[in-house]
Amino acid sequence: MSTAKGGGSAGDGKDGAATGKNGGPSGKGGRSRAGSGRASGARPQARSGAPVTPRGGAALSAPLTPGRIGIYVLLLVAGVLVAFAGTLVQAAWFPGGLILALFGVGGLFYGGARATGTPAGVLVPGAAWLVTVFVLLSDVRPEGDFLFGAGLGSYIFLLGGILVAVICATAAQMRATGIQHGRVGG
Repeated sequence: MSTAKGGGSAGDGKDGAATGKNGGPSGKGGRSRAGSGRASGARPQARSGAPVTPRGGAALSAPLTPGRIGIYVLLLVAGVLVAFAGTLVQAAWFPGGLILALFGVGGLFYGGARATGTPAGVLVPGAAWLVTVFVLLSDVRPEGDFLFGAGLGSYIFLLGGILVAVICATAAQMRATGIQHGRVGG
């Protein structure tokens, strides 16, 4: 293509598109105003070309050390114990016991996330709690005795505990990847 002032091509690209210094579209350094200047799905890179690690300090998968395995075993046992205690307490004193049981579950999951610094600190006691609650829920003796009644409190305890686990795991994931809290686009 020729231009109005002296001919020649409009860019260096093989398809006839105008390109800037960085090989992108001509304009401010190859970046559009709406985009970040990189292909979607690509990892961010520093100016040197090395991949940028998230600013969270703790990686998503921390190495398994004997101390970390011990913490996970303790969290597993604590998940089973909190499930037993919550099952008994939520039925004993209905509104207050249910709230106390849910606070116990939340404290376990939040404490596990803070102790390990990874989402696995929530997932390990959460899985132990969930399996224990479902085993207790389905265990009916021939005499008709069971730990969970068919009332509203049992369902709130079950669904509330799952909701607390999801919230704590999401918060731990955000903390591990270094996502900042605050306004979006601010």
